[in-house]
Amino acid sequence: MEFERIESRRADIVAKVDNKFILHLEIQNNNDYDMPHRMLRYLLDINQIAQKHQVKQYVIYIGKEQLRMKNYVKTANLDYNYTIIDMRTINCHYFLDQDTPDAIVLAILCDFKGENPHKIVGFIIEKLQEYTKDNFQEFRKYMLMLEELSTNRDLKDIVKEQEMLSTLRYEDLPSYEIGMEKGMEKGMEKGIEKGMEKGKIEISYELAKKMKQEGIEIKTIAKITDFPIEFIEKLE
Repeated sequence: MEFERIESRRADIVAKVDNKFILHLEIQNNNDYDMPHRMLRYLLDINQIAQKHQVKQYVIYIGKEQLRMKNYVKTANLDYNYTIIDMRTINCHYFLDQDTPDAIVLAILCDFKGENPHKIVGFIIEKLQEYTKDNFQEFRKYMLMLEELSTNRDLKDIVKEQEMLSTLRYEDLPSYEIGMEKGMEKGMEKGIEKGMEKGKIEISYELAKKMKQEGIEIKTIAKITDFPIEFIEKLE
């Protein structure tokens, strides 16, 4: 029997930890039923390079669907397993209590423990603002990550809502849709302000004409309407 397989494999994260063991992490966004065999092949490849170190393997599952992948391969001659971490089973406060935006943004994937999603999402955005401070590019990067990851938990609408309610400038938002809505909202506000201002001017103009017809002193009219004396003098 002949077996032929040509493939290119690239592990997500492989790192030596304190010169004691090799950490291998795979970030998985869907249920890949061939994952156990993939992880086994990764293990064999890593062992070829780092034979003297123990290899600890983890799959971090961030998918939208319920986790259904196995974490082992068992046959008559083989008993192999690794650890799968389902992000939706982790308390979100574990990540919210960290002091790095990389950790904070991952809280969107975790278990909110019955807390109001609007409150949690709002807190995440607030923390991202705090830790990125005036670094505009960094903030946009993490907000884009938050928007993308939120789709895995059906929280995109809540993220969008909290962005709209926040003190963020619409120009700072990575979402084109939200930015457009903010821009339209701002434009409408300016239009209303201009319309009100125009209305005030027209009322003041009519008032100035009426007061002049009634013989009220020009200086008094200027004080009430804010029009220049020269302008009032020319009114008919």
